[in-house]
Amino acid sequence: MYHVSILKSDVIDALEVERGKLYLDATLGGGGHSQAIIDAGGSVVAIDRDDDAINYCKAHVTGDITYIKGQYENAVKLLESRGITSISGAVMDLGVSSHQLDDPTRGFSYMHDGALDMRMDKTQSFSAYDVVNGYGEERLADILRRYGEESFAKRIASAIVRERGKKPIERTCELAELIRSSVPYRKSGHPAKKTFQAIRIEVNGELKGLYDAVCGIFGMIEKGGRLAVITFHSLEDRIVKAAFNEFATDCICPKQLPVCVCNHRAIGKTIGKIKPSEQEQSDNPRSTSAMLRISEKL
Repeated sequence: MYHVSILKSDVIDALEVERGKLYLDATLGGGGHSQAIIDAGGSVVAIDRDDDAINYCKAHVTGDITYIKGQYENAVKLLESRGITSISGAVMDLGVSSHQLDDPTRGFSYMHDGALDMRMDKTQSFSAYDVVNGYGEERLADILRRYGEESFAKRIASAIVRERGKKPIERTCELAELIRSSVPYRKSGHPAKKTFQAIRIEVNGELKGLYDAVCGIFGMIEKGGRLAVITFHSLEDRIVKAAFNEFATDCICPKQLPVCVCNHRAIGKTIGKIKPSEQEQSDNPRSTSAMLRISEKL
C-alpha cells in the first residue's frame, strides 16, 4: 500500500460530492481521496509535487482524473493554466505520506536508515543534508523551536554543530541517535520526532504558503461547495483554523476602531471539525493526530 488515506469517508461526506462536478485534490499522495471522489461520481484534478505519487496514481487510480505536478500554494495558477476557473470543492491532506516515511531512500524517517533528504519534490536541490550541515547553531535552534515546538532545541542544535565539526552528518539514523543521546528520556514518542518534523517543514516550505493556498483554493470554490483540510500538527491546524475563521467573519477591523472601515464580509461558514474514530486510530496509528476541518462557500 503506497499510502493509507485518512478520514476518507468523512472527507467524501464533507464534500457532498455531486455527479459530474469537478473537485480538486490539492495533495494527491496515494490517490485515496481522489479515487473516493471519483467513485462518488465526481471528476478530479489532482496536484502533487512528488513524481512518485503521480506515477503511482497513474497506474492505480481509475476514472476521470487530471494530474498536475506542482505545489498546493500554486494551485490557483496551476488550475488557471489548464483553463479551470472554478471547482465544486477541494480536499487538502497536509503533511508527509506513508510512502515517503516508509521508503528509506527518501530520508524522512528516524525509524529507517537512509541518506538525509526529506525532499517532497526530488528535483529540488535543497535537502535535509543542507539544513543539518549548513545552518548555523542559532538558526537551527530557531527552526526546531518554531517548526518542531522542541523544548530542547538549543541542546540539539549544539550537539548537531559539534558533531558535524568532526564529519558531516549524512544518515537519518545517525541524526536520530545523536538527538536521542542529547536529550533527557521521554515517556512517549521518539526523541527525534519533533526535530525531523521541523527539518522536513523547513526543507519543503510547508507552512510558508499554506494560509495563502487555503485562501486561494477556497476562492475558486463555487457557492455551496466545500473545502476539507486534514492537518497533523498544531502549526498546520492553527493556520487552517485562522483562514476558516476569516472566511466566516464579517468585520476584521482592529477591535479598537469604533466603526467598521474594512467592509469585509463573510464568504464562508465553518461546518465543523472531525477527528478519526477510535477504530481508524487503532487500524492506522498515523491517523491519531489528524484533524479534519470543513468550510462551506457562501
